[in-house]
Amino acid sequence: MDKYMENYITSITQTINDTYLLRMDRLKAHYGFDGEIYAKLEHMSPGFSKKDRIAKGMIEEAIRKGELLPGKPVIEATSGNTGIGVAIVCAALGYRFVCVMSRGNSQERVKMIESLGGEVVLVDQAEDGRKGYVSGADLNLVQEATVRIAHETGGFFLDQFHNKDNAKAQEIMGQEIWEQTKGEIQVFADFIGTGGTFTGVSRRLKALDPSINCYAVEPDGCAYYAGQNVTCVSHRIQGGGYGRQQDNVDEALIDGCITIDDDIAIKTTRDLARYEGVFAGFSSGANVAAAVKLLRGAEKGKKIAVVINDCGLKYISAELF
Repeated sequence: MDKYMENYITSITQTINDTYLLRMDRLKAHYGFDGEIYAKLEHMSPGFSKKDRIAKGMIEEAIRKGELLPGKPVIEATSGNTGIGVAIVCAALGYRFVCVMSRGNSQERVKMIESLGGEVVLVDQAEDGRKGYVSGADLNLVQEATVRIAHETGGFFLDQFHNKDNAKAQEIMGQEIWEQTKGEIQVFADFIGTGGTFTGVSRRLKALDPSINCYAVEPDGCAYYAGQNVTCVSHRIQGGGYGRQQDNVDEALIDGCITIDDDIAIKTTRDLARYEGVFAGFSSGANVAAAVKLLRGAEKGKKIAVVINDCGLKYISAELF
């Protein structure tokens, strides 16, 4: 990572991308699986999540295409992490940012975005919504409000759920994983949120080696791509698992699906902190749990890459810790 050898940087956006890859030896000793788990430490990004990458990528592309002009506000619907990343990039580039979120999101995320200069609009949850959790129905209400606000303000709607530059930005992570493992990676597994990370990383890895197997990770009871009947939209794994098709998921890249129970995701997240010193969120635990499941079954003995999606500090008010 040559950039760290420079004397200084001129923008916080220069710290996005190029995260470390951790081989989880201590977790392996604890769980006793056959193979290796390599975890991309995205919680070490400036906004403490992998969404910093897409915030930077989508905004830079919008500017390059002439869609986001100076003085035009950026409007985005988010469950929190993308909003934090967008707030960082907008602060660095001098754009006003209006973030639209569900009231189900944790207060830590709201306060972070406001501290970074973003304006937060909170949308009431659906009738069956649970405080602290954002369902697909909650996100639909957020999307509707975001479209309205973008129209009223004349702002640029970033639209991470449909913007193809989301997945394009995450192809960089796929290249990094390949280089950091010297091309020895054999499997990739990722929790489906917008689907941008799964698609971008899988696309790049398969372009380098078509034999790499890529798995979609979903909550048990809310696994659309696994073909389950969606019976648990109020699962506890925050940041994805919306139980519906996502425009940024390229289904041709899915070699298999892994479903993870809420309790297993939470336990694995806590074990990440205890055994590896990795203080992460729910979906990171789901990713590592999926890797363990694969190494005990279909991909035994292989080298699997997963993503540590975000930091546990965003869930202090939730049940996770």
